[in-house]
Amino acid sequence: MRSKKTMDGNTAAAHVAYAFSEVAAIYPITPSSVMAENVDEWTSDDRRNIFGERVKVVEMQSEGGAAGAVHGAVTAGALTTTFTASQGLLLMIPNMYKLAAEETPTVIHVAARAVSTHALNIFGDHSDVMACRQTGFAMLASRNPQEVMDLSAVAHLSAIKGKVPMLHFFDGFRTSHEQQKIETWDYGQLKEMMDWNALKRFRDRALNPNHPQSMGSAEQPETFFQHREACNTNYIETVDTVIEVMDQVNGMIGTSYKPFNYYGAEDATEIIVAMGSVCDVTEEVVDYLNARGKKVGLVSVRLYRPFSVKCFLDVIPDTVKKIAVLDRTKEPGSIG
Repeated sequence: MRSKKTMDGNTAAAHVAYAFSEVAAIYPITPSSVMAENVDEWTSDDRRNIFGERVKVVEMQSEGGAAGAVHGAVTAGALTTTFTASQGLLLMIPNMYKLAAEETPTVIHVAARAVSTHALNIFGDHSDVMACRQTGFAMLASRNPQEVMDLSAVAHLSAIKGKVPMLHFFDGFRTSHEQQKIETWDYGQLKEMMDWNALKRFRDRALNPNHPQSMGSAEQPETFFQHREACNTNYIETVDTVIEVMDQVNGMIGTSYKPFNYYGAEDATEIIVAMGSVCDVTEEVVDYLNARGKKVGLVSVRLYRPFSVKCFLDVIPDTVKKIAVLDRTKEPGSIG
């Protein structure tokens, strides 16, 4: 049975991350700092994860160092997570390529924030997470603190079950610091949903002197590019893995999470496609307009990468004639 507590999005993410993590490498940055602070505080208070252990928290000297520590810990067979935002996330990108290509069950929780350009801005857009699209991480978006709680579990369970690490993000301040009374996971529920066979497979392929293996080699181009293409199957399978875990979560708590969720008129002619906290407001607008004779709807994007065209088209009514995409990043030089 889940209990109700008042908390913000950061605390919701930390609650689940602590349950599934053995190591947390941190370097706090606004507006993600609360996640790292919570995990550090809880381990000091002797809180136990689903393995009955305290999380080992290591604070590094930069976000690049935190990502390197994550890489080292997860390669050695420890379930590892970190928390970051904005420039901090960008400093992790070099390690993210390795973490994805080596098929590690890493999870990074991000309070999405504008990347500093002509000026520093600690408030929101998605320019930080958008910069990670080609790293190979799967990308999962939450809209509000309740979804952060629920989908953090999807992120960790999917990363362990599959072969692709997860970047779970939500809007900085708008969600990270928003206080809501939400239903929280009992750690027993999270333990019940764990794929223990998948966890064993991860442990078995960790770097260990008792079963040595090669990792991090150098290859000639004709070999490298063949091996690079070989991971494509992982991304096809990741969509099914996430759907499977979402169904598991839905069955546990009575939700209806999908890679894309539709809200609105079944015969809508105009829809908005959006991601993040804007979706809650948009649903109110959809209700308002439909009550006045309009036929509109909203597609909420939850699994942004890998992007499943099939799942996307499955939720869009056949009657749709116009689609507006609300994008929260600026890409200078693009056509949009």
